Amino acid sequence: MIAPILKNDIFLRSLMREPVPYTPLWLMRQAGRYLPEYNETRARAGSFLALAQNREYACEVTLQPLQRFDLDAAILFSDILTIPHAMGLGLDFLVGEGPKFAHPLRTEDDVKKLTVPDLSKLQYVFDAVSLIRKELDGKVPLIGFAGSPWTVGCYMVEGQGSSDYRLIKTMLYSRPDLLHRILEVNTRATIDYLNAQIQAGAQAVMIFDSWGGVLADGLFQEFSLAYTRRVVEGLIREHEGRVVPSIVFTKGGAQWIEQIAACGCDAVGLDWTANLAQVRQRVGDSVALQGNLDPMALFGGEAAIRTQARRVIDDFGQVKNGGHVFNLGHGISRFTPPEAVSVLVDEVHTYSRPKHLP
Repeated sequence: MIAPILKNDIFLRSLMREPVPYTPLWLMRQAGRYLPEYNETRARAGSFLALAQNREYACEVTLQPLQRFDLDAAILFSDILTIPHAMGLGLDFLVGEGPKFAHPLRTEDDVKKLTVPDLSKLQYVFDAVSLIRKELDGKVPLIGFAGSPWTVGCYMVEGQGSSDYRLIKTMLYSRPDLLHRILEVNTRATIDYLNAQIQAGAQAVMIFDSWGGVLADGLFQEFSLAYTRRVVEGLIREHEGRVVPSIVFTKGGAQWIEQIAACGCDAVGLDWTANLAQVRQRVGDSVALQGNLDPMALFGGEAAIRTQARRVIDDFGQVKNGGHVFNLGHGISRFTPPEAVSVLVDEVHTYSRPKHLP
């Protein structure tokens, strides 16, 4: 099948630091619980996993925000924990508690048994990618994604989210060999997983290193960045006659921005604590930057949303040889009023245009 021509490729061009007429915008978790239609589809599916594992449902919720808002990219509806679930760790999503594994990695024997999963166990993800691409019909690009080996490893060892990362940090300090073994397996699985998404139709990929920022300096480089770099190096760089850009997002990672930017990715995502102007100066436009509005700004009312959107755009400055993709500094809150997103999209697209003049 010949892929339809992209009607709006501004997101992809921005990632490659090519000239564009305005700053493109998409939102982390843009297909999510803040949308009534998402909640209705999730109720029909019966559970989060049932929603993610059914290609029709996954396609439906991926497209929902694009039917409401003039966004410049779609992102696959899935979860970063699909890989360890395919490894047999027994993923479940408990109401009010988030993801939890029935079989976390707690012993040396657990770690030794760990293997890269058969990709056929993740076929539902690739089928969803193909269907979403078909239904998008070239409207905007589709982003595929995965968690970083470190971030996924945190869940695999902790068994769920954590406030102190005690279990995985205990392993890190007492048995670093076991943790490196987990990260090695995760890295190989992540490369295979993202490349299969690209082959199924993903036109850009993002690596979520959500918990990289909990590591001490030196340990971040050894246990997180080194493995993220290997994932980036292993990615398919071109598909369907076009470069497939990669984005790396490390929450709390601005202090290491030069090192992250040098990992081989095309763009670096930033949380809301980073100053775009300073970061841009530090990396010298060697990569595009993505971000970085505080998600809570969307609760401030129309005037505040417009003011804060302008602040982010002004922080980046005249685009010239750079590339800027507007996004939140983390996922959108489930309590966000949908009309706030409409205001944000309008302001970003309108206000950013003069920043792209020669």
